[in-house]
Amino acid sequence: MQHINITDDIYFLGYNDRRTHLFENIWPIPFGISYNSYLIRDEKIALIDTVERSFIDEYLENIEEIIGDREIDYLVINHMEPDHSGALKAIVQKYPDIILVGNKKTFGFVENFYMKPEHVLLVQDGSILELGKHRLQFQTIPMVHWPETMVTYEETNKILFAGDAFGSYGTLDGGVFDDEINLEFYEVEVMRYFTNIVGKYCPHTQRAIHKLDPFDIKMIAATHGPVWRSDLQWILTRYNKWSSYDLDQGVVIVYGSMYGHTQEMAEVIARRLAERGIKNIRVYDASKTHTSYIINDIFKYKGFIVGSPAYNNSLFPNVQVLLSTIEHMAPKNHYLGIFGNYSWNGGGVKNLKVFAENIKWELVYDPVEEQGSLKKENKTQLIDLADAMADKLLAV
Repeated sequence: MQHINITDDIYFLGYNDRRTHLFENIWPIPFGISYNSYLIRDEKIALIDTVERSFIDEYLENIEEIIGDREIDYLVINHMEPDHSGALKAIVQKYPDIILVGNKKTFGFVENFYMKPEHVLLVQDGSILELGKHRLQFQTIPMVHWPETMVTYEETNKILFAGDAFGSYGTLDGGVFDDEINLEFYEVEVMRYFTNIVGKYCPHTQRAIHKLDPFDIKMIAATHGPVWRSDLQWILTRYNKWSSYDLDQGVVIVYGSMYGHTQEMAEVIARRLAERGIKNIRVYDASKTHTSYIINDIFKYKGFIVGSPAYNNSLFPNVQVLLSTIEHMAPKNHYLGIFGNYSWNGGGVKNLKVFAENIKWELVYDPVEEQGSLKKENKTQLIDLADAMADKLLAV
């Protein structure tokens, strides 16, 4: 992608990755992702973050088109994850006198990933870097989502260079700014990026939001996704809602099933919830839908009901992977229901109970377990489980 002015002297340098299938080799990105860097041309020249290493050649060429034979004075490192620092070593090699700007946790990452930096400027909350008519102020936002993470506030144009915060999956298909694109497309990808990447650190995200409240922000320039210049509240209100576990009325039902019996139990629950007036019901087969999408809906809806058959005296493997991810993310404020099935020995529901103990969500009804095909008595209990969940949700 060519360089684009976001103000007269500040440039967007973004590159679309349409080839990678899994972000961090975990999360599906069917619509790709962008890697965004920014350059400020003033009496001093500052580069803010770099890009993923596969774009180094184009990146260096675009920088040279903007600054010609001038040197880059500063490289501001908001975040050291390699999808943003991938071109760091190449930048230092081309501009050997460049000063790396970071906080007390930044430069250990630089040394561990690339090399021992020679020229550094250590900054902390409130530190100012004068470039000429542009002034940069720095604020640390640790664990959003690495310990060294910080943001850079450009005071002249009131731009927040936000690193991974307020980012999104999805390439930038022509449009770079929020007012140039259909935000309906990004609705799911912005949330999925948040829940997959930042969601584990919701309390830290809340602290970061409150820390940035005093700043008069007119534009948010993240390192993934669009530049927000027209409707900042679109992204800010969503981040605040998601990171505060403000959940909608609805239920995510996830099951594993080898021969259809556990699925049948899930269908009974789903139908009863609909009869009770719950409209947001998402039913997922854990063997078919990637955890990325299920986690996304768990961060959206307050009810979660999970079912597993016994598999070698344990949980069905794909259900186990999902539950392990949920425990790792540790979202809050959910109601929980569990059910399962077995043929010759238990293990599914027994281990679902362990999950319930670990996650500490409110269990709305006793676990329901069936052996073989669904019988009338257990169908009644599944309906009661659905009723208990509906009662909780409708009372909110």
